[in-house]
Amino acid sequence: MTGSLEAAAVSAGNRGQVAVDGTYHFAYQDGTRYLPLGTTAYAWTHQTPELQTATLRTLEDSPFTKVRMCVFPKSYFFNTEEPALFPYVRNEDGSFDFSRFDVAFFQHLDRCVEQLGAIGVQADVILFHCYDRWGFSAMPAWADDLYTKYVVRRLAAHRNVWWALANEYDFLPHKTADDWERIASVCGVDDHAGHLTSIHNGVQFFDHTRPWITHCSIQRVDTYRTAENTIEWREAYGKPVVIDECGYEGNIDLGWGNLSARELVRRCWEGAIRGGYVKHGETYCNERDILWWSKGGALHGESAERGFLARITSEVPGGCIEPLPSSWDVVCGGDSDHQIIYFGFSCPAFRWIQLPPNTQWDVDLIDTWNMTVETQTQAAQGRTKVDLPGREYMAVRLRRVLGDADS
Repeated sequence: MTGSLEAAAVSAGNRGQVAVDGTYHFAYQDGTRYLPLGTTAYAWTHQTPELQTATLRTLEDSPFTKVRMCVFPKSYFFNTEEPALFPYVRNEDGSFDFSRFDVAFFQHLDRCVEQLGAIGVQADVILFHCYDRWGFSAMPAWADDLYTKYVVRRLAAHRNVWWALANEYDFLPHKTADDWERIASVCGVDDHAGHLTSIHNGVQFFDHTRPWITHCSIQRVDTYRTAENTIEWREAYGKPVVIDECGYEGNIDLGWGNLSARELVRRCWEGAIRGGYVKHGETYCNERDILWWSKGGALHGESAERGFLARITSEVPGGCIEPLPSSWDVVCGGDSDHQIIYFGFSCPAFRWIQLPPNTQWDVDLIDTWNMTVETQTQAAQGRTKVDLPGREYMAVRLRRVLGDADS
């Protein structure tokens, strides 16, 4: 085959693909800070055209900048329908021929990724998962490698793609650590652009220090405590910490899917102030069994509309939050001249804060749930009393006033 291509000036709004920046954070190729406010809609590309359109519309109107999504269809609670397209051509007996890809399936997947890119959303593409009734999770090694090679060569052309080798890799009984290393090698060789790559745990962490892993993709490790471990994971792995599953806002009977909206937002702030990134998810029951976490469609909860964290983060110099020395009962993040103290579920009526000597600070009161910022004191010095409303989810922001000597 012969052909030609034309190299042109970058198109409007094209900032390149996302990469790790500054060890623990992310940026586009043009240097613009990227904030991974993620959500999950595992099987949205396998739904009806009408539902897929609704999903894209919801994402476009949301604060989310990343969505986790599977290549293979999913068979699980609230997701039992047979999809219209499959990755493989069928044999005469109805089984799948793992050596023959269905081009129509992958053309559709291409379009979905392109549509996400058009609205500024990164596609965190999950290559393998265990929720399967068709045999895709137990293919022979040669088929795994051929599939990985094919998917990576196709989708690497999109700048808004991330690779997740697996969702809950340790729940796939037919694959060993050596299998994952081999699949990662195939992915690395065939991805000409070096997209971000992770592997997500069920219970047991993969070794996130492996050189092919660009960032940690983490599922909750405890019923209560997950985001609170962010600093420890940063120190252990020296990479960005993305908590892709901390639990879901919803009301299903499974413990991971019935958080209140306030609790999910709290977990997102807890992780953010510690220098990490905690993802959203939603699992509300409805008569049609269309739960956002799996099928997409519409959002029904209260947490998704609170993308307020993005604004507060963008106002930190450099556009990212680093963990700072904290008190035993509250967590602090930001930088040396811009600090955020987060109180979580504590409800103090006031807080005494000792400001550094010979400096002045503006003190803001942030209501992270109601999404308000109120300047309480300007040019505060020394030991300062900050009045608080005695309710949950409050934060105090301290911004240093730079004088002539400082600037």
